[in-house]
Amino acid sequence: MTQAEAWRVMQKPSSEAPSRSGMVTAVRGSIVDAHFPAALPSLHHQLRAGDEQAVIIEVASHLSAQQVRGIALTPTRGLARGQAIIDTGAPLRVPVGPHVLGRMFNVFGEPIDGKAPFESSEWRVVHQPPIPLAQQATSSELFVTGIKAIDVLAPLERGGKAGLFGGAGVGKTVLITEMIHNTVGHHRGVSLFCGIGERCREAEELYRDMEAAGVLDHTVMVFGQMHESPGARFRVGHAALTMAEYFRDVARQDVLLLIDNIFRFIQAGSEVSGLMGQLPSRVGYQPTLASEIAELEERICNTAGGAITSVQAVYVPADDFTDPAATHTFAHLSASIVLSRARASQGLYPAIDPLQSGSKMLVPHMVGERHYRVAQAMRKTLADYEELKDIIAMLGLEELSPDDRHTVRRARQLERFLTQPFFTTEQFTNHHGKLVTLEQTINGCERILNDEFADAPEQALYMIGSIDEVRTVNKGT
Repeated sequence: MTQAEAWRVMQKPSSEAPSRSGMVTAVRGSIVDAHFPAALPSLHHQLRAGDEQAVIIEVASHLSAQQVRGIALTPTRGLARGQAIIDTGAPLRVPVGPHVLGRMFNVFGEPIDGKAPFESSEWRVVHQPPIPLAQQATSSELFVTGIKAIDVLAPLERGGKAGLFGGAGVGKTVLITEMIHNTVGHHRGVSLFCGIGERCREAEELYRDMEAAGVLDHTVMVFGQMHESPGARFRVGHAALTMAEYFRDVARQDVLLLIDNIFRFIQAGSEVSGLMGQLPSRVGYQPTLASEIAELEERICNTAGGAITSVQAVYVPADDFTDPAATHTFAHLSASIVLSRARASQGLYPAIDPLQSGSKMLVPHMVGERHYRVAQAMRKTLADYEELKDIIAMLGLEELSPDDRHTVRRARQLERFLTQPFFTTEQFTNHHGKLVTLEQTINGCERILNDEFADAPEQALYMIGSIDEVRTVNKGT
């Protein structure tokens, strides 16, 4: 018997009331119909069937006064008509508390990291209502990450949602682990990674990376992996949010929630909708697309005691930003962080595209006049440099006017100043990690724009923390 099977047997109710017993009447893939003659199970209740009740089913709809239809959260292999099925009397639950830190779980709250099982004194239902508006914090605050390119050009909102756009190999995982490191150290909070539809290889690699970086002890990882049923992948986001809400509401800590990938949550919902026989809506998506995303996203907010700040990887199908999955997701985001393969190929890490990234927080009354003015000047300088690249490629830098050459120099210095050595990559780069405050970042960008380092070589600004380190580099050369 595997650890997961032993865990399910351990969590199985010891005695079942006869009124909660029923019979399986139909099995169609992950869809199971059941007849309960005495008492009808409520929506979202867990049902158990099969050998040793190993098949877990969540009630999705009521077909009649005695008939329910559920979506299986585990494989239905071996399940047949006429088999007994039990209503557990409760919805899906997960363990919460400080002891979940440093562990990896599946949607059922079972540890899947190969370590010893633990006994949790508190379990919570994954279906929780969002915090009422009257209890949410009404003032918006910045969530400072200590990463220069994000804090100055795409500042995150405490209790807000940010989208992370990037393909494979551009540094998405490194950026995620660094944000976890800074959250643990700077904000004294906890981090929670939710993998929806993750490959087993990606989950295992991320676990080892976080363990090597020393951030695992303040992190919880929850996975609904790619080979699991759509029902399990659809509910893993709610399971992760339930754990995060404990740290916000009970421990009163700030939580950084990283979701990879929010599109796979939508995809799992579409699969469930199709299996349930619902008529598809636009582009084949489920008719309940907007409400399902809102049900998940609206639980991410800040209160007087703590906040859940979310960074979500977003896949845009066929790069079509008018796709319903993309438009409904964007409606909930307060910031967008775009990773560029071109910048990664130049060694400009983190490979954040300063022109495509942005934030709703970057307005004068939220970040201050000085921050806004510096950010706008940086965007203009970098945009002008982007337009001049074709001329430079054809005619050379010498053919530009003096003003344009100054623009190119400032832009290249800004690009290199926005690079930063990370704590989580020290063992690979031999550069000590730097945590840079927002004031240090704004001050450095402002001094570059004012041509204070006109005579400094570009390399002097590469992979440094604050701008004061430029003088140290110059003295050593």
